[in-house]
Order: sequence, then structure tokens, then C-alpha cells
Amino acid sequence: MAKKSEQLKEKIFDAYSSAVLEQEKEPKSVYLFCKELGISEAEFYQYFGSLNHVKGQIFCQFFDNALGLIIKGKEFAMQRPKEKLLSFYFTFFEVLMLNRSYVLFALDGASADLQKLSVLKELRSAFKGFVSGLIEEGNAVKQTRISKHPEALFSEGAWLQLLFLMKFWMEDDSPGFEKTDMAIEKSVRTVFDLFDNTPIDSIVDFGKFLWKEKIKTA
Repeated sequence: MAKKSEQLKEKIFDAYSSAVLEQEKEPKSVYLFCKELGISEAEFYQYFGSLNHVKGQIFCQFFDNALGLIIKGKEFAMQRPKEKLLSFYFTFFEVLMLNRSYVLFALDGASADLQKLSVLKELRSAFKGFVSGLIEEGNAVKQTRISKHPEALFSEGAWLQLLFLMKFWMEDDSPGFEKTDMAIEKSVRTVFDLFDNTPIDSIVDFGKFLWKEKIKTA
């Protein structure tokens, strides 16, 4: 039963993303969407409250796919939080790359203010939960309570970092999105240096990188 439910959800995700890319607009209603897909509205409403809910859940699916892939790796359990976050980012952006046309459409190209998009609300919740676990791991090895960091504050910072990287990736026109790979490495290093209270070198390095990219695109 669970497998059948997942298959139906996958079918809805695929149909929705194909519909918006082929028609270059959102489906007009749940009724018309379900009629085109060949399912009943009752089946649709078992899993989704609206078409906008589907839109948000697709980004959660991207998150789940990326996290599922890295967790399967034999080395994941032994990695430090910094390495786990890097692994997630690289895998997550590989998943986004496979769905780039849809992502650009759903997020209104590169012009969107990602912080204001409700479609990313559920992704935000899932991602912050993942990062909170990494922060908890990092705090567990710290000697004193003073040196430990609040999960809520740092997970929100990581979310803003992810939004920055998504925006950067959306605007990246380098071969293989190699500039995005550089941005990931430098920004993760910066965040974890802040976490370990040794920020100066990486902040300067990351700042130089961003300034260089800004000059090129100005």
C-alpha cells in the first residue's frame, strides 16, 4: 500500500512538472489537472491540499532524494558535520541540475527573492531539521556550554546560506556550474569556521570570491 501511495505521488509530481514546462503556466484547477492525468480528485486530495502544495512538495522531494543518496554512502556515518553538509550540498545541486528547467520556472527565474517564496516553506523546515542534527553533533564534542551554539540560530543561518547558493546557481552560466561548486566549498568553510570561532581567513577568502564574481557580472 505504501509503495502504491509513493508511486501515485511520483506520478503527480512528474505530471505537474511536465505540465508547467510544456504549457509554460500553472494548471488552471485540480479538476482539470486530475482529468488530464487520469486520476480522481479524491485520489489527489489524499496527499495534497492544492496544486501549490504539490509545487512545494516537489522541492521536498529534491531534498529527500539528495539526503537519501548521501545516507546510503558507507562513509556518511563517519563524516564530520562539515563533510556531511558539503556532501548534501553537492548532491542536492546535482538533483537540482537534473531538474533545472523546472526549478527556474517554479522560482521565477533568477529574479525571485527566494526568502519570500512560500513554495520553499516546506523545504526550509526539512533542511533546518537536517542542519539542526549536524549542529547537535558539533555541540556534542565541545567542552563547555559557552562554546556550544544554539541550533535555531545556526540552522536559520544555514537556510539563508542555502538560499544564497540556490540564487547563485540559478544565475551561474559557468561550464558544469563549476562556480557554484566553488561557492559551496567556500561558504561551507566560512560557516563552520564561524561555528568553530576561527572565521577570519575563510571570511576574507569568501568575500574575495563574491567580489570577483560581482565584478564579472556587473
